[in-house]
Amino acid sequence: MAIDVRELETRTLDPDIAGELDRYEQTVAEYLRGDLDEDTFRVFRLNNGVYGQRQGGHNQMVRVKIPYGRVTPEQLEVLAHISEHHSRGWGHLTTRQNVQFHFVDLERSTEVLRLLASVGLTSREACGDTVRNVVGCHLAGACPSEVLDITPWAEAATRLFLRSPYAQRLPRKFKINFSGCAVDCGQAMFNDVGVVGVTRTRDDGTTEPGFRVFLAGGLGANPHPAQALEEFTSREDLLPTIEACLRTFDHYGNRDNKLRARMKWLVDTMGIDALRERIVKERKFLRAAWGWPGGIPDQVVLHGDAPAGAGVGPVTNAPGGVPVKLLATDPFARWAEANVVRGVANGTVSAYAYCDLGDITTSQFLALADIQRDLGADLRITNRQNLVFRDLAEGDLRGLHERLAAIDMAKPGAELARDVVACPGADTCNLAVTQSRGLASAIGTALDEAGLAEVGGVRVNISGCTNSCGQHHISDIGFFGFERRAHGRSAPGYQMLLGGRLGDTQIEFGDKATKVPAKTAADAVVRVVQRFADERDAGETFSGWLGRAGGADEVGKGLADLDVFPTPEADPDYYVDFGETGPYVKQVGDSECAT
Repeated sequence: MAIDVRELETRTLDPDIAGELDRYEQTVAEYLRGDLDEDTFRVFRLNNGVYGQRQGGHNQMVRVKIPYGRVTPEQLEVLAHISEHHSRGWGHLTTRQNVQFHFVDLERSTEVLRLLASVGLTSREACGDTVRNVVGCHLAGACPSEVLDITPWAEAATRLFLRSPYAQRLPRKFKINFSGCAVDCGQAMFNDVGVVGVTRTRDDGTTEPGFRVFLAGGLGANPHPAQALEEFTSREDLLPTIEACLRTFDHYGNRDNKLRARMKWLVDTMGIDALRERIVKERKFLRAAWGWPGGIPDQVVLHGDAPAGAGVGPVTNAPGGVPVKLLATDPFARWAEANVVRGVANGTVSAYAYCDLGDITTSQFLALADIQRDLGADLRITNRQNLVFRDLAEGDLRGLHERLAAIDMAKPGAELARDVVACPGADTCNLAVTQSRGLASAIGTALDEAGLAEVGGVRVNISGCTNSCGQHHISDIGFFGFERRAHGRSAPGYQMLLGGRLGDTQIEFGDKATKVPAKTAADAVVRVVQRFADERDAGETFSGWLGRAGGADEVGKGLADLDVFPTPEADPDYYVDFGETGPYVKQVGDSECAT
């Protein structure tokens, strides 16, 4: 059903939030009158989650923070309204569990922020040099592998840092991720702070759940693996530990060179041992600070953090364990085989809804809201740009499948080859040099046509430049876009990487395999996935197969025939990017990421 905007507009907001929105509206008006300089307004705008697009003018992207991915039916209805009346008819799910809307007019952006606030959402600190959206495993509280449910912990961290004075003008952005166990579905291993649920044995032989905190990880053009702060962090010490990491970064981060300002660079400049020492010292004396966040947070006391599984970490048939191929022939059975996850201890049932390219239309937002409300389900955004319905009963599944099929969201997609992740690319981003979304669509089509879209255990990620917003470094098959030169002309191209891996509190970045023109990249994926499907042993991972096959370089040699550009006269299509009509031109705008 559609929302009643007039009713939302009459809701009474928290006075502080109402004042914040009034200041935003006044500042936008001041800028539009020419009374506020561009640089000052840019920083202000970014801190409020409003980001410039490559189209320039007053076209803006609004990034909505969805902490640990949890969204309600009423919020979905507001997102539907925004997509229909303020954007281009759809929203985009990101790998950090945000929802982004593009082509929002700056003049009307205040309306969007007020609508979000009316249902408890915000874009505050979704961009800029701030603490970004707190990300968490989308199966938290429903995962058969988890040590504890990180949901209330992620909520507590969100509340601690949202609008905190310490989270406003950092040297650079700061990202926090939570995982309930070493499977690391929350992707803790490449963030500024990554929190993973673990256990330790007490002197009396009993088991204590807690955390292992990793720090100073990051992707981008120079990826760094996160490293452990200490072996075990107690539940009482977790929030002070995260705040100590943030304060240490604020004190020592590079404020003169934004390109070397992320926390990962502190490992290079001071060394990991010195960084650990300073964080531990900061935590020790943080107890004297007003508002010390120690002890068990209220959210955990109220909701509890007991695990859905056995509470001992990874088990057989964990969420990442997908079959070599789907065996069922009935559409519902195939969907259930690939997209349904069951808890062990509390009998939870969860099911994925597949979102092609992470996009959700207005009508899909509304239908999802109706489904969630009717089933009384918990719904969360995943870091592979899908959605997962939780708290289901077995009897809900067939009806859910039918309703998802009616809105084209019922493909067996979670963790299968067709589940391609892509950043927005040159469609809207100032830094991207290729149309990564177009390539993602081409790869999906090629895999479908080759009968390989439902091969399990292989992930494809694409970035439109080296900055890894599409997380190409940590996927089995990764691509980043760059300009190629052939026959005196510019052309869109990609570097292919193979063997990225994340899990077991370890991370491996993909190795370079080969360069390819944009128009043969899909063929390269088909060949690699076909070979993997043909040669893998039962239950073998992609990285395991890749090692037996000789590694990325050796597999890449078998694709050398794809790295050929015909002349522009013979095939002009090679010199036009996906979705474009004219010759390829590398266009890079001013980066707001480093502002």
